Amino acid sequence: MANPNNGQTVAQAWEAYVGTKPEDNIFENYWLYDQFSKGQGFKSFNGGRDARVTLEYAVNSTVKSYSDTEQLDTTRVDVFDEAEFTWREYAGTVIMSELEKAKNQGEGGKFRLLPAKLENLRMSMQKKLNEDMFSDGTGNSGKNLAGLASLVSTTPTTGTVGGINRASFSFWRNQQTSGAKTTTAYDNLRSTMRSIFNLSSNGVHGNHPHFWVTSRAVFEGYEGLLTTNERFTDKKSGDAGFKNTVLMFKGAKGAYDNDATAGELRFLHPKYIKLAYQKNYWFKGFPAVDPADQTVDVFKVMTIAQMIVTNPRMLGAVTAIT
Repeated sequence: MANPNNGQTVAQAWEAYVGTKPEDNIFENYWLYDQFSKGQGFKSFNGGRDARVTLEYAVNSTVKSYSDTEQLDTTRVDVFDEAEFTWREYAGTVIMSELEKAKNQGEGGKFRLLPAKLENLRMSMQKKLNEDMFSDGTGNSGKNLAGLASLVSTTPTTGTVGGINRASFSFWRNQQTSGAKTTTAYDNLRSTMRSIFNLSSNGVHGNHPHFWVTSRAVFEGYEGLLTTNERFTDKKSGDAGFKNTVLMFKGAKGAYDNDATAGELRFLHPKYIKLAYQKNYWFKGFPAVDPADQTVDVFKVMTIAQMIVTNPRMLGAVTAIT
């Protein structure tokens, strides 16, 4: 006889912390995903056909000096517009058969199989989202979310983002420059990083890039340009390098992500580029169902999300780094 509460139990397990689990030989740290899935870079939308962003894109051209009774310019100037980003859906499933349950019950179970499968599903979705956050959104027949390749483009004067043609509207273009070497490897990296950082900053006291992400090769190339750091904290050990977590550039934290595009580095700020999601649909788990023609429980999880930009001028890409 089927257990009517089993499906809900699986859904509750999805929410719970998973303790004992198989040794992870697949998943990596996802620097980009981690920066967006928390804090200012993680934005919830409560409904809506699209993720829509209100933009202030022009100055009021009626402002000018004048003399005494001179007539003022009463032209109505449009200074606001809207960008629209289409939602994307992601989903995955976990299948738990009665045979698997039987084999893993009691002392015969090496680990808690169901929580381990659920944790694997969670990490698999993180992995897929992180991969697509670097993409241009055309993958899987255009069903992938729009990533950095589209929103912080290597060719910012072309293409349409959020319904706005960058060829026609310069305010909608991100910063970009080439980091190709002149003579030796990475000899132009720091200068181009400095240029893009400054271009992506809103003046001396404005908002500067919050973090940067690049490939491992470029990250190591940047590390190699830094002053040698040798520390001897006791008589038995020394430290001839920087801790392999993050490196700083003008106060912005930087790290590599194995999903990052080779030869590219991007400066980002979570105020101007965000991972948006529909309220109540971030890694949403559904009660497991028991198909009539199979002795299994099927658990589904889904996410409705999209990456959006609000001010591309405050974002920058260093490209073709060698």
